[in-house]
Amino acid sequence: MTTPTGLRYGWTTGACATAATAAAYTALLTGSFPDPVWITLPKGQQPAFALAREQLGDGWASASIVKDAGDDPDVTHGALITATVRPGPAGSGVSFVAGPGVGTVTKPGLPLAVGEPAINPVPRRLMTAAVTEIGNGTVPDLVVEISVADGAEIAKHTWNPRLGILGGISILGTTGIVVPYSCAAWIDSIRRGIDVARAVGHQHVAGCTGSTSEQVVAQLYGLPEDALLDMGDFAGAVLKYLKGHPIPRLTIAGGIGKLSKLADGHLDLHSGRSQVNYAFLADLARSAGASASVAEQLQTANTALEVLQISQRIGLPIGNLVAGRARGTAEQVLGDAPVAVDIVVIDRAGTIVGRA
Repeated sequence: MTTPTGLRYGWTTGACATAATAAAYTALLTGSFPDPVWITLPKGQQPAFALAREQLGDGWASASIVKDAGDDPDVTHGALITATVRPGPAGSGVSFVAGPGVGTVTKPGLPLAVGEPAINPVPRRLMTAAVTEIGNGTVPDLVVEISVADGAEIAKHTWNPRLGILGGISILGTTGIVVPYSCAAWIDSIRRGIDVARAVGHQHVAGCTGSTSEQVVAQLYGLPEDALLDMGDFAGAVLKYLKGHPIPRLTIAGGIGKLSKLADGHLDLHSGRSQVNYAFLADLARSAGASASVAEQLQTANTALEVLQISQRIGLPIGNLVAGRARGTAEQVLGDAPVAVDIVVIDRAGTIVGRA
């Protein structure tokens, strides 16, 4: 499967873990491994994965898949991802364990509780759905252990240690698909998207950082698919092209982490080229009347999500503050172009937490 520019898509660690889990659970029930194993992704795609290893023991089964990240320069490309399944206690449902090479959460501010294996919510749902389908609609009592060969070493090349995810990598992915990260190709696709929107007469387009924010904006404004620009991290590309090829209204939507970078003046929101500035967020809070102790908590927070959680507990509208500053950055880039901008900030669950 390739992009319009010829780059090859890949599969997330979450998709690979799901396929390995499906194969292992099938073998636990039937005594044989499906190879290849098919799974269903959140948007309905049904890719097949070849097994790299398989083992069947007394009361357990294990299957491994080599991650293929396509043409994306992903540090987990080629990693061996293994799922080992065994029956769990009656009534326990599906539970997850971090095997060797998968990290454990040690700090707050992530979508998982401290002490949990770093297997994110969407991959957990995918794995649970896969084994439920194999069990003819019954959720099994099953322990799923995910491990990654050399995962602890791979994790040193990610942000996991700084985020307090220790011992290995995270099992990630919201769509199951890795989009190849080619700056030139992606920016070209953004420009083509704007050209198409202008050609069909759209008066309102949206640039979104990911699939969740795209869904929120589409529902919020009723925008058709060809008015949704695949912005990703390239906010600057959207703004600069619209400056010369204006459309009357632009919505920019994304999570608080990425949009806090836009608020801080960054136009490339990728984690490799800009970071969340906690001192900046603390200053925003002070400007809205936050106490020195609250500002200190925000400045020493672990993630932007933790900043949001702290702010929400005391009724501080940090999402609106971020949205306002992000809108200011966007307007500065657009200059006198006839484009009205609004900003929508969401949390990981897709709840709107700020607007401007």
